[in-house]
Amino acid sequence: MAFTLSEIMAVRRQQSQAQSHAQRGSRTAVEVDEYSTNPTQAFTFYNINQGRFQPPHVHMVDPMPHDTPKPPGYTRFVCISDTHSRTDSIQMPYGDVFIHAGDFTELGLPSEVKKFNDWLGTLPYDIKIVIAGNHELTFDQEFMADLIKQDFYYFPSASKLKPENYENVQSLLTNCIYLQDSDVTVRGFRIYGSPWQPWYYGWGFNLPRGQALLDKWNQIPDNTDILVTHCPPLGFLDWVPKKMQRVGCMELLNTVQRRVQPKLHVFGHIHEGYGMMTDGTTTFVNASACTVNFLPMNPPIVFDLPNPRTT
Repeated sequence: MAFTLSEIMAVRRQQSQAQSHAQRGSRTAVEVDEYSTNPTQAFTFYNINQGRFQPPHVHMVDPMPHDTPKPPGYTRFVCISDTHSRTDSIQMPYGDVFIHAGDFTELGLPSEVKKFNDWLGTLPYDIKIVIAGNHELTFDQEFMADLIKQDFYYFPSASKLKPENYENVQSLLTNCIYLQDSDVTVRGFRIYGSPWQPWYYGWGFNLPRGQALLDKWNQIPDNTDILVTHCPPLGFLDWVPKKMQRVGCMELLNTVQRRVQPKLHVFGHIHEGYGMMTDGTTTFVNASACTVNFLPMNPPIVFDLPNPRTT
């Protein structure tokens, strides 16, 4: 029997609530915002009434030239996202830690994942961190369980896959550290990765705005240094000109600014939002390599952080 979207979402919420209660930290607790379901309205309200997205504390940042010398005692992060199986022409700069914020394939087909993993194997970075995005359909096991039982084929190439072809698709990523609602500490930096985003035309890792997404963000540890999500937070590199809309997540923004306060937040998803911003505490990087027309024209973004002190 096929699961409905509402049934899948209910299970996800129940699982997330149990996990989030166990992991919630001591900083300011985040609750669902009253404007959560209308991000454009939320942006307008908080910008007018609180100046939340205005200079001087919030402003754009020019990406650092790739040939900039790295200062002694720093780690260089090379950030990229939304390559969509179009990596052949991308020139990768020098760095220490590679971060990919999801959508490295078109549909998450095993053949695409293998190709991406082969490309990762050619990269010289000491550490490579990868998360999934909404295009990695096979990485969302609940989504696939529902998809292959449908009477219609919304994603024909993916929906015709047999479970044995994708159940262990993560194991194909042998040349990186794959994060999915999990973290790893490298070079003293705690890095947390999560693939979820507000509902987006029925793709993978979709959740309703509000409590369902907040339950996922509540799993992010307080002491995260670098946060990697596929979707952007509200108001930071999330503007879609064609629709004249903000599409970032309000609960993710509040989690980042009020509780976690990471040094670096890397994401993609909104190709039009490529670039960098800061709020004075966190540097936000939309590292989408592909343009809105799916041309891989945006170069990777590099960012240096001072190495944590060892005790």
